[in-house]
Amino acid sequence: MNTEIAIAQVASLIRDSRATVAFTGAGISTPSGIPDFRSRTCGMWEKVNPMEVASLFGFRQNPRAFYDWVHPLARLTLDAQPNAAHNVLARLEKMGHLIAIITQNIDMLHQRAGSSLVYELHGHFREATCTHCFTTYPGLPLLEQFLADSQIPRCPRCGGVIKPNVILFGEQLPLQVLRAAQDAARRADVMLIVGSSLEVAPASDIPIIATRCGAKLVIINLEPTDFDQRADVVIHEDAAVVLPKIMRYVEEQL
Repeated sequence: MNTEIAIAQVASLIRDSRATVAFTGAGISTPSGIPDFRSRTCGMWEKVNPMEVASLFGFRQNPRAFYDWVHPLARLTLDAQPNAAHNVLARLEKMGHLIAIITQNIDMLHQRAGSSLVYELHGHFREATCTHCFTTYPGLPLLEQFLADSQIPRCPRCGGVIKPNVILFGEQLPLQVLRAAQDAARRADVMLIVGSSLEVAPASDIPIIATRCGAKLVIINLEPTDFDQRADVVIHEDAAVVLPKIMRYVEEQL
């Protein structure tokens, strides 16, 4: 399908939808300077073993390996700004077209763009928790301090290692967030996949829930996915370029 025709078709689906839900992955944030985890050019798994640096077991055994690995990602995340794709989703929510965002990202850029209902399946950096006494702390000051001195954050109460509230391999997704995301998927009549390879379960089950409940499926991703054959519209281009074009069609059709 011609890209311009596909863009117009997506805009029409959104305009006519009663409940559009966006599902976003790393590809929506790469234009903001945050690398993804899987691509050959900038994937973050290319030079490390993820089970050693980003699993719960690995963190408990050697938190220094995790913090050394996450250091550049943390800096990029704190410095990043929402891009045009984040801004369009926030605008669609304000216009009443988008009822929720379900994201695999931990960068908090959706909230910074102005989106209010965001289900963060893989956690975030806003909070951090002591792995010994489970006291919760504001995460961003701890992150800034770590970036300044490279010292592993430790709990002032018990001295235990503090872990950001991001989901590592081997951890369960936050149950309340997962259930809320699943409920949103069941309500959706359009599921807009933006920048996700849809390779990581159980997050990748969310679009299946939506389509089983009758939702139209739109995929906007640079690379093909295993879900492309199930989708009503597929656009293999940069989300930060495509979404503003979709928004212009939506506004023209009002």
